[in-house]
Amino acid sequence: MKIACLSGKGGAGKTMAAVNLAAAAGRGTYIDCDVEEPNGRLFLKPENVREITVSSMLPEFDAKKCTGCKKCVEFCRFHALMYVKEKPIVFSEVCHSCGGCMLVCPERAVSEKPKPVGKLEIGTRGNLRVVTGILSPGEASGVPVIREALTQGERIGQREWEASGKEPSCGALSEAGLEQEEELTVIDCPPGSACSVMESVMDADFCILVAEPTAFGFHNFRMVHQLVTLLGKKCGVVINKQEEPYEPLESFCREQKLPVLARIPYDSRIGQWIARGEVIVEQDEQIRALFAGLLKQIGGVL
Repeated sequence: MKIACLSGKGGAGKTMAAVNLAAAAGRGTYIDCDVEEPNGRLFLKPENVREITVSSMLPEFDAKKCTGCKKCVEFCRFHALMYVKEKPIVFSEVCHSCGGCMLVCPERAVSEKPKPVGKLEIGTRGNLRVVTGILSPGEASGVPVIREALTQGERIGQREWEASGKEPSCGALSEAGLEQEEELTVIDCPPGSACSVMESVMDADFCILVAEPTAFGFHNFRMVHQLVTLLGKKCGVVINKQEEPYEPLESFCREQKLPVLARIPYDSRIGQWIARGEVIVEQDEQIRALFAGLLKQIGGVL
């Protein structure tokens, strides 16, 4: 089962929800797809970390073979190619590495070369695998890193799950009624509703929308809700930092028949634990029960 945690804006509590949901489960895979600001590792503190370089493929042109037919330029819908002074020029910032220019070239003058765009850090925290995507500074798109993080997370999780042959330990997963062969994956998505978010949730079974009960938070929450609705994803809401009900948000959830799965209070203790980089389900039994109940509800919905 793949659970994606989203929020319409930064600071709503998306990473807090994802980290503590994974920690409450006690096993599975946590994947940090917020590749521009991956903070989950600051709380989970994975051990035995190894790194994998992530590269995207960029076209490279053989000047001796190129005849200047410009078919590659005409083909590229992203306008990543231009023919200047009898020479093709690649704008790597907008190239989507689709390989189309190589396919349409009649002279086979186009090949591909890897360009490093980021890296993955893969480690463990007990029975929890932690995959962190990190985009290199200055890169325009985090999609290649996100795609590789999701691929590696699924591959590693499935391989280790099949190799272990162990019964799951009693805990939140058992309480949720999940089958033994199910591998839990918690995906910490980027904030907002752009292409990187869509890439992160594409294969998710359920989306948790973390909402901040403010006018700004509610505005952006509606945007991310529209995205998951367009993708046909089942979803529920976690309201974070709630002092009292924010009626526009409450009304919207009722109108859209969105289940409010949990309400996390505005509590100075939670702020202090987070500021110290601590996992809050390990600090308070009530909060642990809240996240265990959240996982149980999602299992029931699915």
